This record gives sequence, structure tokens and C-alpha cells, in this order.
Amino acid sequence: MDFIFGLPSNKVLDRLGESLMQEANTLHAYRQGLAKGEAICNTRLFGQFEYAAGSWPKGFRVIHKAEVMDMGDNPRFIVTSLDLPSPKIAYTQLYCARGNDELCIKELKRGLACDRTSDSSFLANCMRLIISCAAYQLIHAMRSETLKGTRLAHATASTIIAKLFKIAVRVVQYKDRIKLHLPSSCPMKEILVQLTELLHCTSPPKHV
Repeated sequence: MDFIFGLPSNKVLDRLGESLMQEANTLHAYRQGLAKGEAICNTRLFGQFEYAAGSWPKGFRVIHKAEVMDMGDNPRFIVTSLDLPSPKIAYTQLYCARGNDELCIKELKRGLACDRTSDSSFLANCMRLIISCAAYQLIHAMRSETLKGTRLAHATASTIIAKLFKIAVRVVQYKDRIKLHLPSSCPMKEILVQLTELLHCTSPPKHV
């Protein structure tokens, strides 16, 4: 069975990846010179070598991401049994994709409490999980469609809930309508106006 895991740094890995890290620093300094004081993105280089820890039965392929940031060097290592993908593809498309999946699970647990299944009934716990997943789907659709182009386009579910849903308003009821008065200092007022206008223009689903 093939695998790909993150590998904590140690003195041996740092020594084996030292030349690539130096190359990344040289390239980053060259890019900074061309930029003439303007901000540039992090510099990343990818390499590989064989490594075997003391408890391993044999050596395995280790992929090294040599990254230089404004705050300094940021080396990262992963170990894998895969031979075909290039170091860059193995790291960015395979290993990082696994990390993105873990972030989605963490968002479900922390932002929407999908693991709050403390009821003694299986059906009640199952229903709680379904509701959390449905809430995540709604927030994901809002984030990718309705909030596109705003500062909340890439926000987590907990941030969207805190900034858009948990807001104190003054409710004024009239004969034919209800008005919600936001605080004058509400930092998300423009986004809320955009959100409500888009939702108002959305056609209701047709009854089957």
C-alpha cells in the first residue's frame, strides 16, 4: 500500500536538504533585486533524496520543499512510497490536497459542531450530524457564490457565523413588514446589504 506522510525536521534532514535551501535563498535574493523593493511571493524549490530513520526497515523517498519567506527559511519534508510523481506534484497536489481535506473536517467539527453526538439515541446523533453537514453545505455555497469577491470569500464557517449571523439588531415591526436596524458601526454592513440583495433576487425553488 502506497503512502505519503509529513516528516518532522531533524539534523540529518536539514543537512541533506542544505544545498537546495541555499539555492532557494540565492534565487529569492535575485528575485528581490529584480523587484526593486516591491513585495514578492515566497520562493519555493522542490527536491528529493533517500532517507532512512533508525527504526525504518529501509530507505524511502523524501521530498523536500525549500521555501524562503519574508520571515526566513521554511523547509518542509514529506516521505512517500510513490516513485512516479515529481517532487512538486507529490507535495502540492497529493500531500497538500490531503491537508485541505483535513481542514474541511476541522471546520465541520469546530465551526459547526458535527461531533456533538452525545445523545443516547443513534437516530438523534445521526440527525445532528446531518444538520451540521447541511449547514456546512449552505455556508460553502454562500462562500463560493454569494460572498465571491468580498473579504469573507475565503473565511471559515465560524468566522462567517460570527460576523454575519451573530449580530445585534433592533427589530421594528410594521403592519406590512419588519425592519432590522443594524448598528451604525457594523463593519460588515456593506457585505450584508450585498448578501440580502442577492438573496432577494434569487427565485424560490419550484415545488415538485
